[in-house]
Amino acid sequence: MTGGDADADGAQVRRLLLRGVRRVVSRCRDFTAEALADWGWVPAGSEAGEERVEDVLLLVSEVVTNACLHAGGPEEFVLRRGREGLRVEVSDASPEPPRPRGPRSPALPGGHGLMVLDRLAGAWGYEARGPGAVGKVVWLEVSLPPGRTPEPPPAGRL
Repeated sequence: MTGGDADADGAQVRRLLLRGVRRVVSRCRDFTAEALADWGWVPAGSEAGEERVEDVLLLVSEVVTNACLHAGGPEEFVLRRGREGLRVEVSDASPEPPRPRGPRSPALPGGHGLMVLDRLAGAWGYEARGPGAVGKVVWLEVSLPPGRTPEPPPAGRL
């Protein structure tokens, strides 16, 4: 982990370096659950809020798994808590964009990750990593749980 800080927009940011990390999907889920708890999303306080937290954890699983299966593995995982919600970013070294598979039966296993993003994320996409970096960042955004305004994190913790 490279820790937490704030970005130029005042969003609170947590970064997790993933090169050489084992059990990367569960590590990212645990990292996200801890951040959501620190940021006041857990306990969500309502059934809809608890479902939103579960949706976030499922979305994290999907984007990290996609990076493992289709992009040589994730290199960095970033969470940004802003005023309106959460942005999740997964960086990898592949320049290939995420591509949905052709039509598949929902009964067949695998190949449904981007459909999950379409249904549960408020928005998602990808962008080049930036000057001098190879690969892309796949991102998704999720709004705050219904009726929730997370409390600021305790002093000294982001």
